[in-house]
Amino acid sequence: MSSPNDLLDTVDRLMSDLSRALGEEDWNRLGELNADIKPSVDPMMAAMESGALDVAAVKLRLEELQQLIGAIDQGARRARQEAQDALKEVNRNRDVASAYQNISSSGPE
Repeated sequence: MSSPNDLLDTVDRLMSDLSRALGEEDWNRLGELNADIKPSVDPMMAAMESGALDVAAVKLRLEELQQLIGAIDQGARRARQEAQDALKEVNRNRDVASAYQNISSSGPE
């Protein structure tokens, strides 16, 4: 059984890892870390409910985690939009190249 401080440290490490992955825009790592959130938070919540952890310490971490998840969501939305914009640009370039090829191949004979 983990000590109450170990439970807080686990959540702190997870938030640090999430923050680092967000800074690096490592979306694969963020996906992996996402799977660790519930298994890290649930024992902390149980320890708080049993009185083994201070409510204020848990509340602080939950607020920080919520802010971090919000930042990750914003970053993911921005990255998705950038990818969509890049794809549209590729399609436009392909259309222009295709039009140019059609004009060049049907030029004066």
